[in-house]
Amino acid sequence: MSSPHRLLSILVLSAATATTGFAAAVTVGAGSIGTARISAPRCTAAGLGVVQNLSGSTIVSVTVSSLPSACGNGTLQVTVNNGSTSASGSSAIPAAGGSVTVTLGSAPAVAVAEETDLVITGP
Repeated sequence: MSSPHRLLSILVLSAATATTGFAAAVTVGAGSIGTARISAPRCTAAGLGVVQNLSGSTIVSVTVSSLPSACGNGTLQVTVNNGSTSASGSSAIPAAGGSVTVTLGSAPAVAVAEETDLVITGP
């Protein structure tokens, strides 16, 4: 092995050893990050009706139906993504559930493939 290659090999080996030395000095105790679990209750596991409301060739709002009363007084957040543009909005869910129309902040164009995400926070 020539001298420049030997020097490069020694430097790489030294850097790897130094990194290992620093990692060995880290202490990990009980209760570290990722050891706890929290159960998040759901207000529904049933299917919901989702209809995109159009104005010409853009989506201006989304109506979500079949919301049970267990979701009442929560907030429904809707995001529509057409692959190049995302738009979102939110609305309060009536105490009795039912249907909610969420107006989007902007109006994305209708596309061949779209994704509509629903998130309910609260009650």
